[in-house]
Amino acid sequence: MTFVVTESCIACRYGECVSVCPQNAFHEGPNFVVIDPRACANCGLCEMVCPVNAIVAAADLPQDQRAWRELNARLATEWPLATDTQPLPDADAHAFDKAKRDRLILQA
Repeated sequence: MTFVVTESCIACRYGECVSVCPQNAFHEGPNFVVIDPRACANCGLCEMVCPVNAIVAAADLPQDQRAWRELNARLATEWPLATDTQPLPDADAHAFDKAKRDRLILQA
């Protein structure tokens, strides 16, 4: 099992997950982070500290969110390793917005 970053992270990217990850499994894009499933240690620390509940165990993803697993894996190969991720300037304003997929910026 691995963990997956889902839509709730878009436009926030708080970064607590990156700071607790013992495996450096996170990769950072312009307004989102993803987990490299090959690097994930399955420890669950990231899920525990995410302030917007954006991180879910892959096995627990609802059917309508399973595409996030593939998106995390793909973007982890395209985006740079996350090292010192900081929240986006307007993260608090978007933290609990719904249906944010159209705001995802794919170009790193």
